[in-house]
Amino acid sequence: MHHHRLAVAAAVLAVAAASTSCSGAKSPSDAKHSPAQSSPAAGTKSPAAGAPAALPEGPGPQSKYTVQAQPPAGSCHVRTAGGQPLPDAKCTPGALNPKVTPATLKETICKSGYTSTIRPPASITGPEKTANAKSYGLTGSPHDAEYDHLVSLELGGDPNDPRNLWVEPPSPGHKPGAGPNNPKDQVESKLHTAICSGKTSLAAAQNAIATDWPNALAKLGLS
Repeated sequence: MHHHRLAVAAAVLAVAAASTSCSGAKSPSDAKHSPAQSSPAAGTKSPAAGAPAALPEGPGPQSKYTVQAQPPAGSCHVRTAGGQPLPDAKCTPGALNPKVTPATLKETICKSGYTSTIRPPASITGPEKTANAKSYGLTGSPHDAEYDHLVSLELGGDPNDPRNLWVEPPSPGHKPGAGPNNPKDQVESKLHTAICSGKTSLAAAQNAIATDWPNALAKLGLS
């Protein structure tokens, strides 16, 4: 009788084990081929949906600038927003001065006279402007167009990275022969004041001016 009870108990345990295996337990082979379930590493954040891509950094201020090669002739195309000219994002996405960070604002762009110490001379920007006008297929008078830093020096833009400079055509209402007419300058000035007074962040201002300068102030609640 004792041996009979042991045999019954063993049979019950075998059935239970088989039932457990069939109800969802994974074999080593199953686990190996199951989709991996990963979670973000501690301290890291996933990019927010719709967040603007980070602008690239340029080489920064140089003690001696050299003329930079421009995109091939006719490869860039002017866009518009509200009638205002915008550069081709592939040719001129903007580029940043690596020396300008939130920690260095007081020593860089928020310091009076800083931009004059890093601006390339006309002997450099002149040939670049001529070549860049061909990149954009511009045929009007170069006197009426500004060789513009997309992210201006006062907002921490790189001084001579070709990704940050383009020949900006005149804005609507411009009189031929009257020289550059660039309302973007006023936007840049207001953004600079907002950065240095703490009303907006450096990165937010840089992205706003690089992607859609005519609407930059409104987007940041500064208009």
